[in-house]
Amino acid sequence: MAVERGGGGTLSEIYQSAKKLLLRTRDGLERLERLDYSSGIDSPDLSMSIRNDLSQIQSLCADMDRLWRSVAAKSQRDLWKRKVEQVAGETESLKESLDKYSLRNQRKMNEARERAELLGRANGESSHVIRVFDEEAQAMQSAHNSSRMLHEATSVGEAILSKYAGQREHIKRAQRKALDVLNTLGLSNSVLKLIERRHRGDQWIKYAGMILTVVVVFFFWRWTW
Repeated sequence: MAVERGGGGTLSEIYQSAKKLLLRTRDGLERLERLDYSSGIDSPDLSMSIRNDLSQIQSLCADMDRLWRSVAAKSQRDLWKRKVEQVAGETESLKESLDKYSLRNQRKMNEARERAELLGRANGESSHVIRVFDEEAQAMQSAHNSSRMLHEATSVGEAILSKYAGQREHIKRAQRKALDVLNTLGLSNSVLKLIERRHRGDQWIKYAGMILTVVVVFFFWRWTW
């Protein structure tokens, strides 16, 4: 018996539409599982299409559930009841499979995001540790350079002091030799002072002669010009 529904389709036509949608949904879910198993890639468009088909099948099941109750013959009514219940059961099973897939895929996405965050934090901590080591190495190198420079400066200072000390010893020895010579010659301190004054006088005479020569040359130059 062909029972009409409000939209103009018979119970048989609605049932055939639901079966076609079930077949397409089952095939889409299998392709979704194969895609995830082979490459681990999710297809949001395919998932949404399957979910829309399931919603449409559930809507058709609601229409068939209302229509089979209007069948007059009890045998036909019981037959349609079993068919509608079978379609509804298959629809619910496919919906559960899709929900499990969605949960599994969501869990994989969360794990991947957590791994990425952990890797990012690990890389950040590694960079921080490396930067700390670099700073410590630079500080140690700077301290080493400063120590080397201080050591070099100390060595130079010691060399200069040693040189001055050597020169001082030479001067002292020269003075002692001069005194020995003077003592040998029997010269007194007064004679030494006289020699020093004579030396200074000679220096003044030399400087005065130089100045006088310059003045004479200057006046001669002015006179000739």
